[in-house]
Amino acid sequence: MGLCKNTILFILICSLTSSLNPLCKCKASDQVLCIPSERQALLNFKQHLHDPSNRLATWPDDNTNCCSWISVSCNHETGHILELHLSCSITYSYRGYDVSDISRFGGEINPSILQLKELSYLDLSSNYFGGLQIPSFLCSMKRLTYLNLSYAGFSGSIPHQIGNLSGLLHLDLGGNSFTGKIPHQIGNLSNLLYLDLSGGYQYDVDVISMYGENLQWISSLSSLQYLQLSFVNLSNAFDWLPVLQSLPSLTELHLQACALHHNFHPAIAINFSSLTILDLSFSFDFGSPSIPNWIFQLKNLVSLKLRYNHLQGSIPNGIHNLSLIEDLDLSHNLFNSSIPDCLYNLNHLKSLDLSINNLHVTISHAIGNLTSMVNVALSQNQLEGPFPNSLGNLTSLKYLQVWSNKFDGNPFDVLQSLSELEDLHIRDNLFHGIVNEHHLANFTKLYSFPVSRNILTLKVGPNWKPSFQKLTYLHMALWHLGPHFPSWIRSLKHLKGLSIPNNNISDSIPTWLWGAFPNASDFDFSNNDIHGELSYTLKNPINVHTIDLSSNRLSGPLPRISPIAEYLDLSHNWFFGSIASFSCQEKEEPMTLEYLNLASNNLSGEIPDCWKMWSNNLMIVRFDNNHFNGKLPTSLGSLPWLYSLENQFSGIIPLWVGDILLNLKIFLLRSNQFNGKIPNQICSLNSLHVLDLAQNNLTGQLPKCINQLSVMLVKNTTLESIIYGEGNGSARSVTDVLLELKGREDVYNMLGLVTSINLSGNKLCGEIPSEITSLKGLHFLNLSNNLLSGKIPQNIGNMEWLESMDLLENQLYGEIPSSMSNLNFLSNLNLSSNNLMGKIPTGTQLQSFEASSFVGNNLCGPPLPKNCDDLQNIPNRHDDKEGKTNGVNWFYVSMSLGFVLGFWIVVGPLLYSRSWRYTYFQFIDCMWYKLRYYWW
Repeated sequence: MGLCKNTILFILICSLTSSLNPLCKCKASDQVLCIPSERQALLNFKQHLHDPSNRLATWPDDNTNCCSWISVSCNHETGHILELHLSCSITYSYRGYDVSDISRFGGEINPSILQLKELSYLDLSSNYFGGLQIPSFLCSMKRLTYLNLSYAGFSGSIPHQIGNLSGLLHLDLGGNSFTGKIPHQIGNLSNLLYLDLSGGYQYDVDVISMYGENLQWISSLSSLQYLQLSFVNLSNAFDWLPVLQSLPSLTELHLQACALHHNFHPAIAINFSSLTILDLSFSFDFGSPSIPNWIFQLKNLVSLKLRYNHLQGSIPNGIHNLSLIEDLDLSHNLFNSSIPDCLYNLNHLKSLDLSINNLHVTISHAIGNLTSMVNVALSQNQLEGPFPNSLGNLTSLKYLQVWSNKFDGNPFDVLQSLSELEDLHIRDNLFHGIVNEHHLANFTKLYSFPVSRNILTLKVGPNWKPSFQKLTYLHMALWHLGPHFPSWIRSLKHLKGLSIPNNNISDSIPTWLWGAFPNASDFDFSNNDIHGELSYTLKNPINVHTIDLSSNRLSGPLPRISPIAEYLDLSHNWFFGSIASFSCQEKEEPMTLEYLNLASNNLSGEIPDCWKMWSNNLMIVRFDNNHFNGKLPTSLGSLPWLYSLENQFSGIIPLWVGDILLNLKIFLLRSNQFNGKIPNQICSLNSLHVLDLAQNNLTGQLPKCINQLSVMLVKNTTLESIIYGEGNGSARSVTDVLLELKGREDVYNMLGLVTSINLSGNKLCGEIPSEITSLKGLHFLNLSNNLLSGKIPQNIGNMEWLESMDLLENQLYGEIPSSMSNLNFLSNLNLSSNNLMGKIPTGTQLQSFEASSFVGNNLCGPPLPKNCDDLQNIPNRHDDKEGKTNGVNWFYVSMSLGFVLGFWIVVGPLLYSRSWRYTYFQFIDCMWYKLRYYWW
C-alpha cells in the first residue's frame, strides 16, 4: 500500500513539474499511449521526408507507443502529440566554416501533419527543403504556439494565412529565402510573445531579402516580448520606431541589417519602458554618422549592440544615461577619439567591445571603477602607453583582448593579480620587459595565451612548471625562449595549438615532443635554428594536423608522415636526397594531406610518378628551389584539386594540365627547361589567376584561345586567398607566392588582387593575338624578351585593369595604339627595344612614364626629347630584319629608279655619239696622266 501511495505521489509531482523537469516528463509520457490516428499521421509524415542519416529509425511501422519515439512529446494525460522537435542542430567545422551535418531532413512536409490536432510546438529548423515554399496548410494548425522554420531551405513568399495562427507565441522564419512583403495578417497573432523573421545564411538557394513597407501589423501584438526581424529590408518602413515603441511588453528588439532611417518627427516621445536588449548592428541608415539621441532615453537597457554601422567622430557622452547597461558593443565602427570618461562610470558594465575603431591615446586610470567587468575587447585601435595600475582592480576579468595596438611597458606587472583570466590576447603591441615565474603564478584558469610579436623575454628556472595547466593555445613568437627547446612546455598536457616561431631556439626537437600532447592539432616551430635529422617518423603525433618546421636547419632524408596530417611545411631546410620513399610510402590508411611545401631544400632526382596515392585531398604542392630534374610526372594529373604547381622540369608542357587540373589557380613553372609550344589545353584553366612560364625555351605562337581564361576576363576586387588553419584568431595563407611583377620580385597572397601572365624570356614568335585584349581583369602582362612581331593590338586599351605591361626586346613595329592612353591604372610600362614608330599617344598616363620606357624605337613626342612637329615627314617604315610589309617600300623604289636614270644619262650618249665617246676617253687619258705624275 505504501509503495502504491509513493507511485501515485511521484506521478502527481511529475504532472505538476513536467514543464520544469525533463526526467519527469519522459517518465510521465511512458505511462500513456499515443492516439492511433496520430501515430499513423507521423508515419505518413516520415514517409515523405528525406532522411539520409536515418534519424527517424525509432519511428517503426508497428504498434509501438509513438509517445516514446525520439523527438516526440505527448500530453501525459490524453496521449495527444503536443511537440515535434525535428531541428537539425548538428554541425561540424571545416576550414573555419560551420557545415551542417548530413543528418538534415529534406523532401517535403506532408499534410498528414494536420491530423495532430493538439500540436502546439513544431520545430523544423536547420534542415533543407530544397527551395520549396512554406506549406500554407501549416497555417490552419490553430493550436500552434511555437513554429520554427528557420534555416530550412524554404523560398518564395511567406503565406499570408500565417496570420490565422492567433495563439502563436513564437514564430521563427529566419535564414530562409523569401519574396514578397511581410503579410499584415501576422498582426492577427494577438497573443504572440516571440517573433523572429531574421535572415541569414542560405544553403543552396538565392537570397531574396524580405522587406516591409510598414509595420502597422505589429501594433496589435500587444503581448509581444521578443521581436526578431534581422535581415528584413525596412528601408521603406518610415513608421518603424513609433510602431515598435508602442509595444508595452517588448523586452528584446533585434533589427540587424535592416537599413533603418530616422525620418520621424524629432519631438516624438520614446516609451520603450520595458526594453532591455537592443541590437541594431549593420542597420544604420540614419543619414548621420552619430548614434541617434533617442537611444540614450532607453534607461532600462542592459544590452546595446551597434557594431558595423560606420559611426564616426567621438563616442557621445549621452551614453552615460544608460546607467544599467551590462553589455555594450560599439565595435567595427569609425570612432576616432579617446575612450570617453563617461564609459568608466558605467559600474554595471560586464562586457565592453570597442575593437576595430580608430581610438587613440591611453586607457584612463578610471577603468579601475569597472569592477564588474568580465570581458574587455579593445583590439585593432591606436591605443598606446602602459596599462594603468588600476586595471588590476578588475579581479573578475576573464577575457582581455587588446591585440594590434601600441601599448608598451610590461603588462604582467599589472595583470599578475587577475586570477580569473581565461583568455589573454595581447599580441602585436610594443610590450617589453622581463616576464618571470612570479608574474604568471596566478594564471591557473588560463586556457588561451596568444602573446606573440612583442619585445618580451621569459626568464624562468629549469624546473619551472607553469600554473596554467589547463592551457590549450600557446602562441609565443619572439619571446626569446632559446637557445634550448623549452622543457616546461612538456607539462601542458591539454595543449591543442603550440606556436613558438622566431625564438632563437638552436637545438634539436626533443623525442618526447610528438607524444606529449594527446590533444594537439597545430605545431609551429618555424624560423628558428632547429637542427638535426628527422630520421624518426612523424607518425607518432596522434592528432596533429598542422606541422610547420620551415626556415630551420633540419637535414637528412624526408620523414614519413602521419596519415591524419593536413598541412606540412618543411621548406627552407637542408633535407636532401630523393623524395621517392616519402611520396610513395605505403599507406596503412588514406592520407589526408592538403598542403605540402618542400621548397628550398637540397632534394634531387626525378619526381616519382606515384601521386595517385594522394589524390583524395592534396591541393597545394610546392617543390621550387631544389635540384629536381626530368619530366613532369603524369600522376600529378590525378590530383583534381591541385591549386599551385611550382617546380623545375624539362620536356614539353603536358597536355593533361588543362584537361585535369581544372581548379588550378597558380601555374608557376618559371626558370625551367620546358620547350615546344604552349598547348591550347592551358586555356581550359578557368580558375587560373597566375600563369608564369617565364625563362624557358618555349617556341611557337601565343594561343589565340587565351581569351578563355575566365578569371581574367572580369574585374575581381575580392581579397581572395586560400586560407588554412582558422583558429584562435590566427589564419594561415598557403598561397604566399613569389612573383616577378612590375620588374621586381614580391610575395603576393591576395589572389583577387593578382591576375598575371608572364611568358618572358622564351622564343615565342608571331603576332600578339588580338584575343588577349578580352582579358579586362588582367593586372600584369609580361611578354618581354621573345621574338614577337607585328603590331600591338589596336584594342589594347580594353584591358582596363592593367597595372603593368612589359613588351621589351621583341620585334614589334607600327604605331602605339591610341587606345593605350585609356589604361588609367597602368603604373609600369616598357616598350623599349622594338621597331615601333610615330608619335606616342597623348594621355596623362603615357606621358607620366620615364623616357626609358620607349627608347630603342623610332618614336617621338613626350616623354621623349624628340619632337613631332610634322608627322607627315616621318617615314612609314620599319626594320628589314622582320621582313617586308604588304605595302610598297617607296625608298627602295625611288633608289632603283634613280640608279637606272643616272646610268642611261651617262652611258646612253656614249653609245650613240662618236664625238662624245672621243671626248670622254680623251678626258680619261688626261686624268690618268696627271695621277701618275702626281703619284711619282
